[in-house]
Amino acid sequence: MNRTSCYAQDIGNLDNLTDDIETLLPPLQTIIDSAIAKNPDVKAREHLASAKAYNLKSDRARWTENLGLQADARYGTFNNFSMNTGVGQTPSNLATLDTQFNYGVGAYIRLPLFDFANRKNMLGAGQSALDEAVSQVEVQRDLLRQLIIRQYHDLILKQRLLRIRSKYLETARINMVMAEKEFQNGVIPLSEYSRIADITTTSEETFETAKIEFITSYMLLEQITKTKFILTTIKQIKHGDK
Repeated sequence: MNRTSCYAQDIGNLDNLTDDIETLLPPLQTIIDSAIAKNPDVKAREHLASAKAYNLKSDRARWTENLGLQADARYGTFNNFSMNTGVGQTPSNLATLDTQFNYGVGAYIRLPLFDFANRKNMLGAGQSALDEAVSQVEVQRDLLRQLIIRQYHDLILKQRLLRIRSKYLETARINMVMAEKEFQNGVIPLSEYSRIADITTTSEETFETAKIEFITSYMLLEQITKTKFILTTIKQIKHGDK
């Protein structure tokens, strides 16, 4: 059995077309929310927006590259010089040779002129890129919402049209049975019998078309939303069977 036949069995007439598929599907908003959470295009744009946010955060923290601590430590023998300048004494120079451990700690800040002048532009560009990415996420969500809304209501419409075609087919078949009896009994001529037969054939064709369109609409909604709807009350289409 091919895939279309399987779907004809799974999503055919709903209890002889008396059940409303709208009452069997999840609420439209639930379908939309689930589809947005699963949609790969939305996810890709969300990841891009997240990357832009991290880039902007990194740019804002980049000024700390110009700050730092510097330490220096030395151990060895050093020549130390000093001058005696006591009051009433002749200044004299003293030289000593000592083994010492010397160290020093200091902070520094560098402010490259170009980075300082361009910082505002850089952060502005980063914020704009982030805003654009966030907007693109919302645009993709809106497009998906619109697509699902159209497909959801198209499915409902296709089922209603299928119901109408089913009623037409049922009436046409009843008329065909009556016409056969009347033709055999000589009540109606061949031309009238042929006309009723043509109407029945056309009704069967339009019913089959409506059935396929309904199945296709259902499959498209599943594909768009990345969801398999489990409609336990859906039964095999019977009006199309002879």
